[in-house]
Amino acid sequence: MFMSIKVRYFASLKERLGRSEQELVYSDGLTAGAVWLAATDGMELPRNILVAVNMDYASPDALVKDGDAVACFPPVTGG
Repeated sequence: MFMSIKVRYFASLKERLGRSEQELVYSDGLTAGAVWLAATDGMELPRNILVAVNMDYASPDALVKDGDAVACFPPVTGG
C-alpha cells in the first residue's frame, strides 16, 4: 500500500534545502526520521532539528500514516 506524506521545512532548513515543502509517496511503515531521509536524499537528520507530525512534536521514531504532514524546523527562541 502506498501513502502520501506532505513534508514541510521552516526557517534555515527551508533556505538550506531550497524548498518549503514537498509531497512524498512511499510504502507504509515509515517513521518521521525515514521521511526526512527520503526527502533529503539520505542527508542525516541534524541533532538539533525538531520534528512534528500533524502539528504535534514527535520523535524521529514516530510512525507516519497516509495523509500525515511532517514538519522539520530548527529550534526557535523568543524574546
